Amino acid sequence: MYYPDELVEEIRAKNDIVDVVGSYVRLQKKGSSYFGLCPFHNEKSPSFSVTPGKQMYYCFGCGAGGNVFTFIMEYENYSFQEAIKHLAEKAGVALPEVEYNEEMKKRESRRNRILEVNKEAAKYFYYQLRSEQGKIGYQYLAGRKLTAETMKQFGLGYANQYSDDLVKYLRSKGYSDSVLHDAGLVNVDEKHGMYDKFWNRVMFPIQDVNNKVIGFGGRVMGDAKPKYLNSPETIVFDKSRNLYGLNFARTSRKNNIILCEGYMDVIAMHQAGFNQAVASLGTAFTSGQANLLRRYTQEVLLIYDSDEAGTRAALRAIPILKEAGISAKVVNLKPYKDPDEFIKNLGTEAFQERLDNADNSFFFEIRVLESQFNLKDPEEKTNFHREIAKKLCEFSEEVERDNYLEAVADRYHIGFDNLRKLVINYATKTGLVAQAAKPKSGIKEKKGPEEAAKTVQKLLLTWFTEEPAIFLKVQKYITPEDFTEEMYKKVAVRLFEDLSKQQVNPAAIISMFDNEDEQREAASLFNTKLHELESKQEKENAFKDILMKVKQNSYEHYQNKLGTDVNALQQAIAGKKALEELAKTHISFD
Repeated sequence: MYYPDELVEEIRAKNDIVDVVGSYVRLQKKGSSYFGLCPFHNEKSPSFSVTPGKQMYYCFGCGAGGNVFTFIMEYENYSFQEAIKHLAEKAGVALPEVEYNEEMKKRESRRNRILEVNKEAAKYFYYQLRSEQGKIGYQYLAGRKLTAETMKQFGLGYANQYSDDLVKYLRSKGYSDSVLHDAGLVNVDEKHGMYDKFWNRVMFPIQDVNNKVIGFGGRVMGDAKPKYLNSPETIVFDKSRNLYGLNFARTSRKNNIILCEGYMDVIAMHQAGFNQAVASLGTAFTSGQANLLRRYTQEVLLIYDSDEAGTRAALRAIPILKEAGISAKVVNLKPYKDPDEFIKNLGTEAFQERLDNADNSFFFEIRVLESQFNLKDPEEKTNFHREIAKKLCEFSEEVERDNYLEAVADRYHIGFDNLRKLVINYATKTGLVAQAAKPKSGIKEKKGPEEAAKTVQKLLLTWFTEEPAIFLKVQKYITPEDFTEEMYKKVAVRLFEDLSKQQVNPAAIISMFDNEDEQREAASLFNTKLHELESKQEKENAFKDILMKVKQNSYEHYQNKLGTDVNALQQAIAGKKALEELAKTHISFD
């Protein structure tokens, strides 16, 4: 839902950033700012600053930064809309109600009713596990070395041996048969009528990222089939777009997420301290789940059973993750079948070592490929090398392809030039990749001027927020058009408008952007490090130097666009005139 800018600003203003961040991070005041250890990367010395005057945070170590909305988005892994709702509730600000038509109202009411009945069922299962009739389930979980604390955290429960207990209980709570059916908690047939879908099973409530119970998984006690049974899909439960344990893993603060097969794998890993583990919900990994993971991580470690089925599952997941822009690695658990078994036998340190040494997904695919050939046979060995060449052709970027080519040649003792010829021959025949022209020089082209131009523009914007009074003295020389990066220009338009009214509100400017990455980048524009300068003259000279560089870059930028941009001539003329005036002008900080 869209919220007016005025409402967004009211919510931001009523949530002081020091208070909000301080509830997550231990902060100590140093000068006009507060510092603490960054919650977004591991560090030993505090480089994470929170500035009350700007109502912003910024980490000089990893570059994380933004306003109070950005912090909640990044820490809680919320969307912008979710962050607004969270902070509005915290500040006691009422948000406008969504307007529904009759059909939408009915659907939303049904959805809420199903979430309610799921929550009630989860509470019932939870109670049953801890009662006399749930003893068999409790003993099973305790036998799997789960602690009472872990069972509580995941809300584990038990469905009784009688097949109508839950139906009777939920009816007594006022839930209709149609709601029970729509929630997937019951089965209906002519012989038995309506009866519990789950009975004589240890129960695993499945929660969405907002901790709402959307379905259940049940593990049978004994040898009955199926061993695991899941809720059917409902209007609140889409198996292809949810992951078990993600409600916990999304706030783990780890730099990856572990993707495994089953509920017990996830729970065992969380109990052992690997709280970034999740699992798919009884189905093959999907693109919807990959896109969900992309909100929370850039890297996924695949831990599937170390059997043939597990290998196939990993091979299916790798391209799905890659398509979503996520880097994948594969963890080798041999000689054990699953993470639970591995941790029980070798411990957490050995498990962490396996995570640290996870196989690059490409090399995992090559290793699986290798097992299909007899490398002692020259012909099969050649065919294996050809298959490697085919795989290398899947890389569209020449730099990436050459890096892998070099690594594969080294690992499998294939001559680099020989393997490169195989790749080129295969690519040429199939047209998979065009042979890129070799650069005339081996020297990589530097991006110095472009990066230098961006840096001085950031420095100038930071300086204006640190010393807003100086803007009024130089506003005739500088305009938003002098900022050649589109985002910088957009920020400058709003900042200059505020400064001309003698206002400075960087946190509000960040709220102009919904995207978390854009908010982070915008924050960096107000937190570029200015050198400590002792004398007033040094300060004045440094500021003028930065201002001149921004104007010079702007002048050159528009001069290069002459003939292609009708406004470029006017901008270039104005820029040259301003440069000439600036060169003769003394800018005083008095």
